[in-house]
Amino acid sequence: MPELKHEPATLEDLSKIMELPLLAPELTDEHVSAGCSLAKRYGLAVVILRPSDLDSAERWLGSGVALGAVIDWPHGYSTTAVKQYAARDALRRGAKEITVTMNTSKLVSRQFQYLEMELLQLVEACHEARALLAVNLESEHLTEEHKIVACRVAKRTGADFLATPDLRDIALLAQYAQDRLQLKLRDAATLEAALEAYAAGCKRIETPNAAEILEAWKTRLASGADDRFVSSASLGNTQATKDDGLRH
Repeated sequence: MPELKHEPATLEDLSKIMELPLLAPELTDEHVSAGCSLAKRYGLAVVILRPSDLDSAERWLGSGVALGAVIDWPHGYSTTAVKQYAARDALRRGAKEITVTMNTSKLVSRQFQYLEMELLQLVEACHEARALLAVNLESEHLTEEHKIVACRVAKRTGADFLATPDLRDIALLAQYAQDRLQLKLRDAATLEAALEAYAAGCKRIETPNAAEILEAWKTRLASGADDRFVSSASLGNTQATKDDGLRH
């Protein structure tokens, strides 16, 4: 990973690019409702839901936070027709962002035209509804070459985001995204991982630990402000002492 070039200046700078996934099978309606409330409270960018939760979530979420949905999750092995129907159904139910995993078996089999045609249809469905498409990579099964080809395919089709769960992928993918494809880190577990992703240029950071990360960042920002105040006060006292010495 590259060295950290910059950090978010405010809590909002970080919160507005964070996504909260509510996808675990054990989550109840109460959990999803609480997650939507948390997302509103912290001003997150997106809440990512299971398609069956979309109808209720729009009521729980209200405005201000985008409603996202996954289709054919987590592996993306269904046919193109099934994915297209699922995407259009989610869009009709209020989703503004769709996440789909690139078919790993087709990628490693070098069926690139298949992947490109499939993503073109999904991008078209999303953009017709003024929604965004994020393409997820199962990085643990891919070589560097696969990741580069996946990036090029996603870029050619006009997808909005390319997502990876591996922070080490970001620098590589950024070379080929060329500002035409935004990058997303999935599953940032800690504040340090989120800050690295931010510094590397990620436009979205997905994490189930959004609240903990943002609270940790708020504490660090406050600590930094206190340190600057103390440093400034100390400098002022030192200067006052020097001035007093000159008078004597």
